[in-house]
Amino acid sequence: MEATKPESRTSKDSRRFSHKVSVVVPTYNVERYLDQCLTSIQMQPFANIEVICVNDGSTDGSLDIMREHAAHDPRVRVIDKPNAGYGAACNTGIDAATGDYVAIVEPDDYLTGDMFGDLLAFADSLDGGPVDIVKSSYWRIFNAGTPNELRTVCLYQDRVNPPSQPFAIGDGVALLEHHPSIWTALYRKAFLDEKHIRFREYPGAAWADNPFLVETLCQTDRIAYVNRPYYNYREDTEEKLVASTRRDPLLPIKRWNDMQDIVESLGVTDRRVLSAQTKRGINYCGLTIDAVGLDHPGVREAVTAVYQRLDYDLVMEQPLVTPAAKRLYCELTGRPDPKIGRLSMLPAAASEVWYRLRHTSPSYTWFSITSFMRHRRGRAGEGE
Repeated sequence: MEATKPESRTSKDSRRFSHKVSVVVPTYNVERYLDQCLTSIQMQPFANIEVICVNDGSTDGSLDIMREHAAHDPRVRVIDKPNAGYGAACNTGIDAATGDYVAIVEPDDYLTGDMFGDLLAFADSLDGGPVDIVKSSYWRIFNAGTPNELRTVCLYQDRVNPPSQPFAIGDGVALLEHHPSIWTALYRKAFLDEKHIRFREYPGAAWADNPFLVETLCQTDRIAYVNRPYYNYREDTEEKLVASTRRDPLLPIKRWNDMQDIVESLGVTDRRVLSAQTKRGINYCGLTIDAVGLDHPGVREAVTAVYQRLDYDLVMEQPLVTPAAKRLYCELTGRPDPKIGRLSMLPAAASEVWYRLRHTSPSYTWFSITSFMRHRRGRAGEGE
């Protein structure tokens, strides 16, 4: 549909320039990328911004880089604080924000295009009052800065097709089904304050973006979406993701439980949203199982507890969950063997491969297929 395109700059300029955006940059030891990140924010054509650099106890040269930028641009503010983790750093920045919209930019990423101007112009073109969340798609960058660098759009590009805008998350549920890309958005500050939405303050990074994703998207019917990438996200390698999961195997499961607690406390009943949360729960359990095995201390019990929170019908309806993973779900929850054929997911898998070929690249599609084949047995608890 065409409604996701940003509005022409020739209209509503006066409203667009009445906005101010507070850009929060939570920073811990990223001196390698920080200059590029801050420069890309300062170079945004939409200039009515404040850049709130929160130094979360960095021990490298990050603080000096922040101060250098602040010395040459009065829009840049530096808040230096002891290390308390990603969530606490984001909250410090949000609490200090004076703009009517808040953006979060991670310090190892960077912006291109006029992200803030385009998103605000589109939000202002919509009827019915202020938009609470304006999101866009984004670029994924693998092996950044190497000869093998691969750049591709995110996996919800062209998949967010609400019947009208703004919308509630059920009409754009792809935003809940993929990476919790909280940084591709502008959040209305008054909305965050009215709903008492802040990050969970876990130690370290700890996937604090996961609960924030559902807290924001599930508490408004005033979401807008621009189907264009501006944000450039440096992806961790597959090896790094597996290594971090092995260091804290239950972390994905803990974060899913936090997300599910929020969904339940909000009384969400939209089956599309619950299906997306079901898919994430199975995937996160699979990530843990693949990294350390089902018999690792505490894993079987934690996975079983997640599966007991899932609705049987929603699990069985997941087209891209393997038959083996569905059988494991039934085994751990005491359900009878569903007798699902090995080829039952083939149509959905073929459709997904076709989407990735059209929207990403052959090399990324091949990477996705080989990665799936490497990990499918482990994620179903079958071993090699």
